[in-house]
Amino acid sequence: MTIRENTLSIFALGGINEIGKNMYAIQYSNDIVIIDCGAKFPDESLLGIDLIIPDITYLLENKDKIRALIVTHGHEDHIGGIPYILKKLNVPIYATRFTLGLIELKLKEHRILRETELILIDSDSKFDLGEISVSFFKTSHSIPDCLGIVFHTPEGNVVHTGDFKFDLTPVNNQYSDIHKMAEIGRGDVLVLLSESTNAERPGSTPSEQIVGDHIEDAFMKAKRKVIISTFASNVNRVQQVVDSAIKTNRKLALLGRSMVNVVSVAMEHGYLNVPDGLLIDAKEINQLPPEKVAILCTGSQGEPMAALSRLASSNYRDVDILPEDTVIIAAGPIPGNERNVSRIVDNLFSLGAKVIYGSGSVTGMHVSGHGYQEDLKLMLTLMKPKYFIPIHGEFRMLHQHRLLAESVGVGKDHTFIINNGDVVDINNSVARQTRKIPAGNIYVDGVGVGDIGDVVLRDRKQLSEDGMLVIVITLSKTERKIVSGPDTISRGFVYAPDSEDLLRDVNRLVKTTVNDLQEANIHQWNVMKQNIKKSIGQYLYTHTKRKPMILPIIIEV
Repeated sequence: MTIRENTLSIFALGGINEIGKNMYAIQYSNDIVIIDCGAKFPDESLLGIDLIIPDITYLLENKDKIRALIVTHGHEDHIGGIPYILKKLNVPIYATRFTLGLIELKLKEHRILRETELILIDSDSKFDLGEISVSFFKTSHSIPDCLGIVFHTPEGNVVHTGDFKFDLTPVNNQYSDIHKMAEIGRGDVLVLLSESTNAERPGSTPSEQIVGDHIEDAFMKAKRKVIISTFASNVNRVQQVVDSAIKTNRKLALLGRSMVNVVSVAMEHGYLNVPDGLLIDAKEINQLPPEKVAILCTGSQGEPMAALSRLASSNYRDVDILPEDTVIIAAGPIPGNERNVSRIVDNLFSLGAKVIYGSGSVTGMHVSGHGYQEDLKLMLTLMKPKYFIPIHGEFRMLHQHRLLAESVGVGKDHTFIINNGDVVDINNSVARQTRKIPAGNIYVDGVGVGDIGDVVLRDRKQLSEDGMLVIVITLSKTERKIVSGPDTISRGFVYAPDSEDLLRDVNRLVKTTVNDLQEANIHQWNVMKQNIKKSIGQYLYTHTKRKPMILPIIIEV
């Protein structure tokens, strides 16, 4: 796809009308810069899928124009796709110290760290990527070292906020650089791309500091072990747990691979202050009095294989939850995870534990890292953009963010609510959205990337709902007659000993179908299989109202 010279183009490859797999790109002439490369976890309909990453077809077609991948921060929905994309598109990665530490963990796991160029940046960094110059500003979020990005192009300045909120009392003292944002806004912002996650929530986002007081109070009141689950990447929250363990004279055990990895990176880079002797191994938990132990674990979103889920089902080696233990879920459920979280909470109560869970506004155990409406309006007011593109949110959130932009003076006709694959082109300071590029989901299943499509997922869904019927027939190669069978094998459809009459009728119908085809002098295997599937499928649906997957197997002897 050719682009007019001197045109500034903004692409959405992920993160629009969804929560997760954020990926955007900006192009001027022959220079492309990618912003973030996230992944998201599948819902229950995507059977067997481990991860979803963005479709990078357009980037592969223009790989010689790509100058860099700039990462705003280290959350999974912004870095989770990097190892998979790098195997096809090896580009330099620019990120802050903590974010690079998390990216390095992923690249080591995928054994591509040596081949990747990682470049350290901070909020004062400035550099050129072809005709695009880049600078940064600090933002506050629920993970350290977050940046917003300013792209200086001959057409005008484009600002990408990353994920942010305005926390005036941040736990880690990483304040939003409001003065720098105001200075950027005085320099004529042509386009603002701003996150929309909490655009429906009125007011301002509470400070993370209030959570620490509630965690400490819960630790003080706990009679036995304290088990607290939160996002591993929320280093500020982890520090508050560490501080509470120190104040209540408890040793702290870490459960869950991601928790151990993130804490290790945070300690190594100086983002987490953990005194010597505080951390203990899981095997040491039962050797200490329960009132002297705290456990920090993964699984706040109800992930079936995470530490909290295994603890709740009494399936974690060396560690048990006993009556009067206190369990704290210090995170809000991401939309779609509510059922899994509820199941874990039920299991915890059945074990006799005291469970503190639910909305952060009720328990005080969680505040969002994303800006509420007043935060979003403040960003818009500081930046004063000519054009506005709400990003990172579902459609209703993008729509609400547009209304907020209008309320602070951005023209309705100057806001673009786009979908993944939409392109906003700007030429001579006039923006238009008239074209699309390939975009969508790439499914990761085990070691396979992109080899699972809609047909396979449809088959998996059919197998999960109605099971499978395998029909084996042996034909004579010379006489073209049935020598053996048909034999019918049911898996997940009906229990054979209880459905002998049904399966006997199926075998009879298969034999009739094959004989009719032979009388018509039709001997092609594919035609036989199609006719068997059709006749048996109609019969089974009429008698059972089910649609099992039917697999005819024809053997010639």
